[in-house]
Amino acid sequence: MKAAKYILALVLAATAAAGFASDPMATRYSMRQCQGSLTPYPDPTQEAVYPDSLVPVFINHVGRHGARYPASAANCIALRKALDRADSLGTITPLGRQLQKLNEHIIAQSNNRWGALDSLGMAEQQGIATRMFYNYTEVFSQGGVVQALSSYSPRAMMSMYSFTHQLDRMNNRLTFSTSTGRINSALMRPFDTVQAYLDFRKDKSWEPPYIEYVDKYCPTSAISRVLGENYPYKDNKDRQNLALVEYYVVSGLEAMGERSEMATYFSEAEANALWSCFNLRQYLQRTATTVSSVPAEIAADLVLNIIETTDVYISGADAATCAVLRFGHAETLMPLLSLIRVPGCNYLTNYFDTVAQHWKDFDVVPMAANVQFVLFKARKSGKYYMRVELNERPVALRSGDTATIYPWGELRRYLTNCVPLVNL
Repeated sequence: MKAAKYILALVLAATAAAGFASDPMATRYSMRQCQGSLTPYPDPTQEAVYPDSLVPVFINHVGRHGARYPASAANCIALRKALDRADSLGTITPLGRQLQKLNEHIIAQSNNRWGALDSLGMAEQQGIATRMFYNYTEVFSQGGVVQALSSYSPRAMMSMYSFTHQLDRMNNRLTFSTSTGRINSALMRPFDTVQAYLDFRKDKSWEPPYIEYVDKYCPTSAISRVLGENYPYKDNKDRQNLALVEYYVVSGLEAMGERSEMATYFSEAEANALWSCFNLRQYLQRTATTVSSVPAEIAADLVLNIIETTDVYISGADAATCAVLRFGHAETLMPLLSLIRVPGCNYLTNYFDTVAQHWKDFDVVPMAANVQFVLFKARKSGKYYMRVELNERPVALRSGDTATIYPWGELRRYLTNCVPLVNL
């Protein structure tokens, strides 16, 4: 009888998944992509290419910390509580017992390491540093000064040290100046310091479209497959929350160096639908939207800092500094990339069910995500040019343009025009 009920549950789940797949707004991203912002960094497959007439001379870098253990125990504890209750009530399924064991393994592995950078995260930062050195060797060949700063978060701090340690291995004639702590919060954690943003989070103006979307699109078939069809949820909101908790716990496995189990617990349609809920939440809370421009505008000081450090280098006032490296969070990068309108990172719409097709967190902020502002000097004229690279891939900032390298004066005006007047 139990076997028949379990088979029936699988049939119902398959039917539900088919319904998600037939939705015109449904996405069909891979299981790896559906790990969202927990996706490990996708290493570029091509070397940086630029005209022989230009010499790279200076780099501004803003990066997210690398892959890590789960940020906190909260989701694992919530999942444990639900699975243990299902076990005690006798509703838990064989797949649920499997998830129960996996969840306990995650807790054991993460104990005393919650949120800490793991070996994969260190390797991601070392890889980015190595490619930066080889792609733009001229920047570092004279043994200049590398300035680096991070937020007070240990994973951001360790990302900075992994990165600078690798650069030092590449050229031990470089001089490093590092800074970490709350002194850097205005640049690296403006989501903690800008009052307008704190007010935005408090008034929860972003929440209604999110709740409406979750009510319409969040599948609960996957959580039912582990807790059992007779599990007594408090209400539908409780069911949805537990579905999202299960998704978040499982989607973070690869980031902590474990084998992905996405396909074990979710169909492709379920993974896409659950991912889209998390994706929309980040979009609404961390980028410029038709709800509010404030989430992007908190990056204004960071944009001005990038402009200022570039100007200082060009003026010769600090010619010794060859690179400025900054290490923060996904919440640091999302506002910045939205504010300067990097393609794929800034999307305005009143139809929030289209967001998943146009703004994808796994492209914008995978683990160790970064944006680099590479300054070049023309060999003959001495004029300066700049290229912006998202995750080490050049981007065209002008709509419909194929150019990725711009005169510094032109790009400087573009960046300055992105900053709200109140910050100028």
